[in-house]
Amino acid sequence: MSIREKLLWGLFAGFLALLFLASSTNLIIKEKKREIYPISIIIEDENDEYYVNFKKGADKAAEEFYADVNFITLYSQGSKSQQLELIQREVRDGAKAVIFAPVDSNETIMEMEALKPSCPVILLGAVSSSDFVAESIITDTYEIGRKLGEAAAAGTPEGIPVYLFSEGISYRRNTGIYAGICSVLEREGIPVSLYEKKTEDTYREAIESTVYPGDSRAAIIAMDAQALDEAVKIIEGSTVYQEHLAGLYGAGCTTSILNEVDKGIIDGIVVYNQFDEGYLSVKSAVEAIRGSRQKLQIELESYYLEKDDIRDKKYEKMLYPIE
Repeated sequence: MSIREKLLWGLFAGFLALLFLASSTNLIIKEKKREIYPISIIIEDENDEYYVNFKKGADKAAEEFYADVNFITLYSQGSKSQQLELIQREVRDGAKAVIFAPVDSNETIMEMEALKPSCPVILLGAVSSSDFVAESIITDTYEIGRKLGEAAAAGTPEGIPVYLFSEGISYRRNTGIYAGICSVLEREGIPVSLYEKKTEDTYREAIESTVYPGDSRAAIIAMDAQALDEAVKIIEGSTVYQEHLAGLYGAGCTTSILNEVDKGIIDGIVVYNQFDEGYLSVKSAVEAIRGSRQKLQIELESYYLEKDDIRDKKYEKMLYPIE
């Protein structure tokens, strides 16, 4: 090889080395700096067990839209004042958007008006025309209640009452669910008794009343996943209770609840896509921060499912989402 050829090859090698160094040090190809959006999600519960699928959806959206999501549960369940304090704290600490499910929709939103949050807010399970609300993601709670009422009415023998279990009528959107259930059961002439949890023994005492002092039966509708979980534990603990149970229905979905449906302890549940709820809430929050989100309201459909339905492939992705 001639000196000239060696020189040319040397220059070519040097040029390649220069390109490599330039690209690796961003001298030529500069990597676009991604802005990370801090978003806080504050729910109305002290236990995040009931939000597993929601969190999977939120994490998926956070990954896609470059959000840093901080998921916060209450220290004291159903505390409106604590939820408001946490919202204020998160905004003060730099959250660019807040997603929250109001403990008490009307009162919490009214007090939020006075706070005048300086960042967009995404509401879960509630609607507001307030300027600070960028979007609402809801389910038709009346329709959830109606579906539960229809199922209980169809499955409960004539003359047997239905007990309604709830952590609280205003808790977790239960006002609408209660109205929907009652609209069906009252029309069908089915006796209804409401049991809002006041003590640790509220649900147990209601179930025991079917056994002692008389001998009767009752169907149960749990209006939230917490009440449904507790009812299952009580009923599974005694074959006597099971003999006096005319049916068990509820709103909500967790892995343990699905297992109880599969075992036949729970006759039916009404669910909605919590993965989509989590994903859409974070996606909407990022768009609101960027200023590209119009004020919208998204409604998620609810579904009544029994044992055979939870194995149906069309519900598999909703019930068992992959992260």
